[in-house]
Amino acid sequence: MSSLQYHLEDGVATLTLNRPEVHNAFDDELIGCLTDTLLAVGSDTAVRVVVLTGAGKSFSAGADLNWMRRMAEADAATNEHDALHLARLMRTLNYLHKPTIARVNGAAIGGGMGLVACCDIAVAAENAVFATSEVRLGLAPAVISPYVFRKIGESHARRYFLTGERFDAAHALHIGLVHEVTAADALDSATLRFTEELAKGGPQAQAQGKALAGFAGGHSIDTQLKLDQHTAQLIARLRTGDEGREGMRAFLDKRAPGWISAGADPKE
Repeated sequence: MSSLQYHLEDGVATLTLNRPEVHNAFDDELIGCLTDTLLAVGSDTAVRVVVLTGAGKSFSAGADLNWMRRMAEADAATNEHDALHLARLMRTLNYLHKPTIARVNGAAIGGGMGLVACCDIAVAAENAVFATSEVRLGLAPAVISPYVFRKIGESHARRYFLTGERFDAAHALHIGLVHEVTAADALDSATLRFTEELAKGGPQAQAQGKALAGFAGGHSIDTQLKLDQHTAQLIARLRTGDEGREGMRAFLDKRAPGWISAGADPKE
């Protein structure tokens, strides 16, 4: 459990991604640990609210480099299996029967942005940045796309899924990804205010209200499971295709991929 810290106090379970040396990037261990912990708190009657945050300066930078390196060399079946594990994590968080809050203390990139989108409420420090940067690796934000789409809508999804550009917390608030932006030193008080508001509601009513919002939006955990099969197959095809392999190798080699003209900066 070293990659994930767990703290329960006054009905609030705080889950802290604890890999600050790699900006809380995912690997298979962290994905499995976070999924199992969410399933446990989901059935724990002592837990009323779940807060998800990151240790250090970042919320989560998405995929771990070593994990990406393994996936770049793996076959399609292995990549699909791997993607389904990430899909299970996102699905578990999104449809958890408890209210969830993303305490976004820093950068939330790729899958990190997906975690934010899966939470019911998101509070971000004003210095936080966001991106679905997969396209710059020759990939797509496949597994996280349904959750991000539901938060920011088609217009913004089409922009950011295609450009991969970064945007700040103020813009994240504007497009609906987060609900409140605050100074970094006020992040705890803002999060506490939301946990106190949530404590006033009946837990069964909140669970039903959350399910009702999904029903009104035309999705449920069952429909999501079917969609996850499609997105996992998509990312597996992209990872094992020529463009995806070139993009990931270029990123790992710290060079521009072949589709960028010589002299261009891929970070711009």
